[in-house]
Amino acid sequence: MSPRPRSLSSAAAAVAPLGRAPDDLVDEVAGPPFSRSEAAAAIALGVLALLISGLMGLLLATLAEEGRLSAPGIGLSAMLEALSTGLVTGVAGIVLRPVRLRAIAALAAVVLVALDLATTRASGEGVMIVRAVAGLPEGVLLWISIGFISRTATPERWAAILFTGMGLTQLAVAAALSALILPRFGANGGYVTVAAAAALALPVAAFIPRSLGAATADGAATSGAPPFRGWVALAGTLCMASSLMAVAVYVVPLARQAGLSVSVGRLAISVGLACQMAGGALATMAAGRVRYITVFWACAAVFVATWATYAVHAPGWLFVAMTGLAGLAAFVAGPFLIPMTVEADPSRRAAMQSGAVQLLAGAFGPLLASFAVSNQNVHGVLLLAVALQGVGLAIAVMLHRVVRTERAAAAAPA
Repeated sequence: MSPRPRSLSSAAAAVAPLGRAPDDLVDEVAGPPFSRSEAAAAIALGVLALLISGLMGLLLATLAEEGRLSAPGIGLSAMLEALSTGLVTGVAGIVLRPVRLRAIAALAAVVLVALDLATTRASGEGVMIVRAVAGLPEGVLLWISIGFISRTATPERWAAILFTGMGLTQLAVAAALSALILPRFGANGGYVTVAAAAALALPVAAFIPRSLGAATADGAATSGAPPFRGWVALAGTLCMASSLMAVAVYVVPLARQAGLSVSVGRLAISVGLACQMAGGALATMAAGRVRYITVFWACAAVFVATWATYAVHAPGWLFVAMTGLAGLAAFVAGPFLIPMTVEADPSRRAAMQSGAVQLLAGAFGPLLASFAVSNQNVHGVLLLAVALQGVGLAIAVMLHRVVRTERAAAAAPA
C-alpha cells in the first residue's frame, strides 16, 4: 500500500514535513491520508444515517396518537429499524469492498428519501415494514462512515466527533419537530422533515472518499470477517452497550418506583441527553491521551453508582444529577469501544463491526430487560445491567492483558 495521499501531488509530498501530512490532510490515519473535506463528509454521512435513531420516540408516538400505529407497534417498529440498520452495517463490513463509495452513498440516499416519504402513506404493519426496510440504506451510509473511522490512527477521537455531531443534530431536529412541525403537520410533517435531512446526503456523497484502502501498513484487508479475538472484543462491546440501553428504556418506570413523578423521570432523560454532548467533547479531548481500559473502569464506576441511586428512594435532584452523569459517561465510553477492538484485531475488521454491534445493543439490551422486569417491579433491569457491564469489562481487561503479555514477549531479547 502506498503511503502517498490520493489528493497530494508528488512535489507536495516531497516537501511535506516528515511524519506529518500537509495542513489540508487528516494526518492521523493508519492508511492513506484523507483530505479534510473527505473526513468531514464521511462524518456527516454517519450523522445523517443515525439521525432517525434519536427521533423514533417522537415520530412513532405521534403515529400512535393519530391512530396509525399501536402502542406495541412503537417498540416493534423501533426495534426492527435498529436491527436492520445494525445488521446491514455489519454484513456490509464483511462482504462489501469499499470502492465506488460516492455512487453507493448517492443511491442509498435516494432510496432512504423515498422510504421516509413512503412512511407518510403507511399505517399499522405498513409502518413497521417501511421502517424496517429504511434501515437498509441507513446501514449502508453508516458502513461508509465507520469505514473511514476505522482507518484512523485514533478512531476514538473520530467516533467521539460522530457521537457529538449526532447528539447535537438530534437535539436540534427533535426540538424543531416538537415545537414547530409535529403540532402543525403531524407525523407526516415529521417524516417529510427526516426525508429532507436524508436528501442532504446527496451533496455530501460528492465529497466522501471514492474508496477506502487497507487500514494497516502491511496492506491487510479491512473487509471480511474478524478473527476470533475480534469477535471476543465485539462480544464485550455488545455486553457493555446493552447494559446502558437496557436501563435507558426504564428510566421513567425506575423514577416512579423510587417514589418520584413522571416529570422527574422525563427531566432526567432530557438532562442525560444534554450531558451526552459534554461526554462527546470530553472523549474527543481524551482520545490518544488516555487508555481505553482506564476510561472503561472510570465509566463503569459511574454507571454502577447511578444504578445504585435508581435502586433506592433517592431525592429527585440526585436522580436527575446521576442520570446526567451517566449520560456523560456513556458518550465518553462509547468511542473508546473502537480502540478496544483495534487492539484485539489490528486488521481493523472488528472495528468495522463496532458501530453495528452498538446498534444491535439498542435492541438486545431492551429485549433482555423485558425478561428481567415485571409490572410491579422494574429493579431487575438494574441487576441485569450490572451483570452485563461486569462481563463486558472482564472481556476488555482480559483482552488488554493478553495483548500486553504478547507485546512484552515480542520485545524481550531472544
